[in-house]
Amino acid sequence: MKRSVDDRERKAPGAGDAKPVFLSKDERARLALQRRQDEVAEQRRAALALLPPQPQSGADPKPPSSSDDPPSSHRDREKDKDRDRDRDRDRDRDRDRDRDRDRDRDRDRDRDRDRERDRDRERRRDREDDARSRERSRLEKQVEREHEKELEAIKEQYLGSKKPKKRVIKPSEKFRFSFDWENTEDTSRDMNALYQNPHEARLLFGRGFLAGIDRREQKKQAARHEKETREEIRRKEGVEKETPEEAAAQRRKEAAAELYDAFDMRVDRHWSEKRLEEMTERDWRIFREDFNISYKGSRIPRPMRNWAESKLSGELLKAVEKAGYKSPSPIQMAAIPLGLQQRDVIGIAETGSGKTAAFVLPMLMYITRLPPMSEENEAEGPYAVVMAPTRELAQQIEDETVKFAHFLGIKVVSIVGGQSIEEQGFKLRQGCEVVIATPGRLLDCLERRYAVLNQCNYVVLDEADRMIDMGFEPQVVGVLDAMPSSNLKPENEDEELDEKKIYRTTYMFSATMPPAVERLARKYLRNPVVVTIGTAGKATDLITQHVIMLKESEKMPRLQKILNDLGDKTAIVFCNTKKSADARAKDLDRLGYRVTTLHGGKSQEQREISLEGFRNKRFNVLVATDVAGRGIDIPDVAHVINYEMPNSIDMYTHRIGRTGRAGKTGVATTFLTLHDTEVFYDLKQMLVQSNSPVPPELARHEASKFKPGTIPDRPPRRNDTVFAH
Repeated sequence: MKRSVDDRERKAPGAGDAKPVFLSKDERARLALQRRQDEVAEQRRAALALLPPQPQSGADPKPPSSSDDPPSSHRDREKDKDRDRDRDRDRDRDRDRDRDRDRDRDRDRDRDRDRERDRDRERRRDREDDARSRERSRLEKQVEREHEKELEAIKEQYLGSKKPKKRVIKPSEKFRFSFDWENTEDTSRDMNALYQNPHEARLLFGRGFLAGIDRREQKKQAARHEKETREEIRRKEGVEKETPEEAAAQRRKEAAAELYDAFDMRVDRHWSEKRLEEMTERDWRIFREDFNISYKGSRIPRPMRNWAESKLSGELLKAVEKAGYKSPSPIQMAAIPLGLQQRDVIGIAETGSGKTAAFVLPMLMYITRLPPMSEENEAEGPYAVVMAPTRELAQQIEDETVKFAHFLGIKVVSIVGGQSIEEQGFKLRQGCEVVIATPGRLLDCLERRYAVLNQCNYVVLDEADRMIDMGFEPQVVGVLDAMPSSNLKPENEDEELDEKKIYRTTYMFSATMPPAVERLARKYLRNPVVVTIGTAGKATDLITQHVIMLKESEKMPRLQKILNDLGDKTAIVFCNTKKSADARAKDLDRLGYRVTTLHGGKSQEQREISLEGFRNKRFNVLVATDVAGRGIDIPDVAHVINYEMPNSIDMYTHRIGRTGRAGKTGVATTFLTLHDTEVFYDLKQMLVQSNSPVPPELARHEASKFKPGTIPDRPPRRNDTVFAH
């Protein structure tokens, strides 16, 4: 019945033109109930119309009774009741059917909605997986490209780059017209404003990175740019501050970025954050570059990063800690592992870099592996010999060695000039493991049979270039020849060494490497490893160098001005001769300065008193010759003044190296006159290399433009006349 009514309503006039109306479930139930009530009322009116008419009388009709009704009308009423009951039952059934149909339709709609939601989730997951796989492949390609670049750089470093062959221009091509544009002929910048303000690539919301730029800096710039962009968008929309949802989304994004950065840092950490076993070849190369360490040789061990990785004994590590050595210097990082392998070493390092401990610690480790000194073997001489050019440097090395040897029970003896040779010979006969000496006095002891070197297999030449310059080469050669020559290492480095045999180990340390020292090294060293810290012959960057051009009569007033500004600090004034040093000391003493002198004309006792008084700051000015220019470690020297310029640039380097030691800064001032032209060129080059100011008089002088003994290399000019002999 409901379906027929719906069909009639659907087929009503004008129904095809009207838009469909969607009714809710309650409205459909109400309409169905209304239609059912109308049908029941229509049926009731039809049934009343079939009844016989009532009598027309003024009296009230008698109500019908069941006994008065005829049997046929009673049956009709029963049938009507049954029909009404069936109709009610059909109506209830239709209502239940409509309710079930609506419920099924709603269930199907919910199922379709869930299926569509699952389908969207799958599509979103597929997109995220694709993006993740693309990002992973991009990172892998980037790592592979960086690895290829690193291999190319290594290949270029060791094999050299292939330089393109220079094309020879034929005479006929020299005057050929060129159709190429010159940079000066490009007028596009003047005509178009876009060329004047080129677009700068910016990172928007973290999309990728620019090659060749630090990724962390790019991330910071991208985050800052994103924040500015969001603020500008909110300002345009009239929103003063971000909503809680936006703030939460931004916090999640920042947390994800920090997590990614943390992963990045785990992959690409600095060598100082890695353990020893995690170090790669790239990390070691960066480590050597950070400390300016360079090697020359074969089978070079890794440098040590700290004292814990040095493989020194526990007693030595305690001595190092007690001496106040918190971290090793670059020369110690490179030389100590070589000494522990008993390799021959040539060490070139700037003054004040800690070379003494670099050869003392491996030497003491070598001695601890030998039998202790006793009455049976003490007559055969010491186990190790250290030679230094000056008495002061030898005594300084002795103090440094005793500081470490005390913990190991090793005896150290110093043999220098200016003292009784008989007393020194007596100390040697009593037995000692280490002898620290000047070459001349040690050779005298050997010639007088006060000492022998029958079991000495460890020799150190400290400040070797200075010993050669001072004329000690014959004495050095004589001492080296007095050692056993049968225990030299084989010249072929591929030949296996006998583990049971003790070979001679030779150390040579210096700030420069002149030809005479190289000649000595070729004769007595076997396959040495050359360790260079910084640049050979270059002063440390902690020293501020000042060069002043003046006349001889202007030196003393300028010196007074510098010393007056010194305050309670100490200074060393260098002169070239003993006579000049004494004269300058008398002048300064007359002017009221606390001054002392140090040069070769004084006795050993006087030299020790002068040095001790200067170290204790009883004197704050030391006037000295080149005796104090090598190896002497006087702490906290604030100023070095070259009252007279030395004759060689190497001596200048060693003089100014008395300041700026052990990581502290210092100042060096040099008085220069026109009588020092032989060092003008080298001095100018050193000032340029160390980024120090060059006085205009020195820069313009002809002697500073060409190395002494060379002729300017320039082609003859057109008007020059060339004479043939």
